[in-house]
Parts: sequence; structure tokens; C-alpha cells
Amino acid sequence: MNSIIDIFFGQYADYETSSIILEIVGVIFGLLSVWYSKQNHIWVYPTGMISTSIFVYLLLKWGLLGDMMINAYYFSMSVYGWYVWTRKVDADHVTPISKTTKKEHTWSAVIFTAAIIFVFAVYTIFDKWNSWTAYVDTITTALFFVGMWLMAKRKIENWIYWIIGDIISVPLYFYKGFTFTSFQYLIFTVLAIYGFIAWKKYLNNIPETV
Repeated sequence: MNSIIDIFFGQYADYETSSIILEIVGVIFGLLSVWYSKQNHIWVYPTGMISTSIFVYLLLKWGLLGDMMINAYYFSMSVYGWYVWTRKVDADHVTPISKTTKKEHTWSAVIFTAAIIFVFAVYTIFDKWNSWTAYVDTITTALFFVGMWLMAKRKIENWIYWIIGDIISVPLYFYKGFTFTSFQYLIFTVLAIYGFIAWKKYLNNIPETV
């Protein structure tokens, strides 16, 4: 039993208690955020902002720049998403769930490419190319940048980017020594799959207009 505990949580032996507590709180609010997103509920943003602000602090403290930038971006996009989700498109309706347009797919590709270039530049400047995880970070950062942008615009395809990024992040964070965060991404993966199904069901039930 002790060996199993050591495998999953042994890395926390040298961590400050305050950091462990903050990580757990960040994970809880992160899970709440994804749950509210699945439910298409505006609370996705305030809960997400609490989680991301905690992780920005922790990841900066741990020297994980790529992950820190992801969460800083999440926070800023949460402000934008909160506005978009509550903005009325007419007198009675707020921005609805919809499919990504051809133009938005193009912008997604631009954001993905720009994110990779940006992370590459930052890692080069701060000499962070010291592990294979840095290369994986560039990919997950780009995936999450696009996913967050599409979620803020209430596009169903956001879930595809989240699912791919979450699956990669589960073993990645475990390897980095952040077991609670790894478990968070495992649950994120499940919630993202259910979120995609729920949003797709919503779209399929919208009556077609002539």
C-alpha cells in the first residue's frame, strides 16, 4: 500500500503544505468550471477564473512557464467568454451554441500556429528546452489556446480540442509530479466527452429555419 501511495503522491513530500492545498482547491474549481461548461452554464467562467488564477501562481512558482501561460490565457479568455456568453444577439437571446464556421476554422489554425511560435520563443528565451515535456507543452498549449477561444465563442468544436489536450495532459502532469492535476485532467477528459455529446444533442434539437 505504501509503495502505491509513494508512486502517486511521493513527490509531494518536499512540497509546502500551502502549495498542496492550493493545488487541490485549484483542481476543485477547475472541475466545477468544466462541469458548468458541459451544462452550458455561465458559472463556467467565475469558477474557471478562480482555478486559473491559483494555477498561474503555482506554475510560476514551480517554473513551468508553458503551463503558466496556458492558465494566464485561460483567465483572460474567461473575461472575454463571460462577456460573449451574456451578450444578447437580439432582445431575447444570448449568444447560442453553434458550429464553427470556415472563417473560424481558419482563425483556429492561426491561433494554433501562433501559440506554438509564442511558446517556442518563450522557452528559447528562458532556456527551458531541457526536457521532452517542453516539446509536448508547445502542442498542448496550442490545443488549449484554440479550445478556450472556441469555447468563449460557444462553438461545439471546442470540446474536440479539449479532449485531445486533456488526454495528452493526464500522463504529462503525472510525469511532472503533479498527481492531483493529472487526476483533474483525467476527469476533464470524461467531462469533455460528455460535454461534446450534450452540446451536440442540443444542436440536433434546434429546429431548422427556412
